[in-house]
Amino acid sequence: MKTAELRKKDVAGLETEVKSLQKAHFGLRMQKATQQLNNTATLRATRRDIARAKTILAQKRAAEPATTPAAK
Repeated sequence: MKTAELRKKDVAGLETEVKSLQKAHFGLRMQKATQQLNNTATLRATRRDIARAKTILAQKRAAEPATTPAAK
């Protein structure tokens, strides 16, 4: 997924995207373990997509104003 598409999503949308990518990556790993995966490059692509989504999610969370009051 492109970064522009990820940046359009809100925090909840990014969290669901990360979860779905992780499930897809797990499925690919199982296929690799059982010798059913033909294109192993998809593992690398999904791993990088997960990292990309997590990075943008962290940036959005950091940009949100802190909800806890400052310490004395």
